[in-house]
Amino acid sequence: MPGFVARHGDLKAKGVDEIWCVATNDAFVMGAWGKDQKVDGKIRMLADGSAVYTKALGLELDLVARGMGTRIQRFSALVQDGVVKAINVEAPGKFEVSDADTMLKQA
Repeated sequence: MPGFVARHGDLKAKGVDEIWCVATNDAFVMGAWGKDQKVDGKIRMLADGSAVYTKALGLELDLVARGMGTRIQRFSALVQDGVVKAINVEAPGKFEVSDADTMLKQA
């Protein structure tokens, strides 16, 4: 998320209206995370505590055996007028394609 905070102006200049951060946490955790990361209205923090949205996207990650329940895979997506133009799903344990620089290239 720090990259999206730092590149917020660049993304807006490319025509990005909003940046969303979705996680399988509750609204209180998302609020605290956003505050800690100083998103200051640059990123909309969205809670998916029951993983309903995550499962609808087909991006659930089963970490029940590790005591973490259902989580969402790390990804970024460029959505224009409700149509997904690009989706970048990370391989397990990786952070190579879902970053702000990739989104800038795709915008």
